[in-house]
Amino acid sequence: MTTLIIKDETASGDILNEIRIKVENERTTLRDIITARVLTEVKSYNENKPEIFKGLIQPSDAEKTLNGFRVKKRKNIDGEQQVYVALDAFLKNGYFVIVDDEQITDYNKEILVNSETKISFLKLTPLVGG
Repeated sequence: MTTLIIKDETASGDILNEIRIKVENERTTLRDIITARVLTEVKSYNENKPEIFKGLIQPSDAEKTLNGFRVKKRKNIDGEQQVYVALDAFLKNGYFVIVDDEQITDYNKEILVNSETKISFLKLTPLVGG
């Protein structure tokens, strides 16, 4: 199992957020990385219910804040719905993913990763999910 560090960045290179995920194989796909990332964020939120959700996808019934998304009534977030919205947003260019300085445009492309792999998500538009 490999631990990867994913960074959310602005177009100018400012880091907005950092998350660690685990992937089972050194050969994986971007789809698997996105899924693992979203499910890790949702699991962490659902277990702790902090005031602010820091994640790739804005949950529906949440408002954008400077540091993330404020979930009304701190309800559980549906991870499966969040994954669906995240994958759909990728296909619609809602965000880009850069792996070791290469933009990945096909989320089914196999990627060789290790603990030194650099992964950056660049969000272009607010993403609203479930």
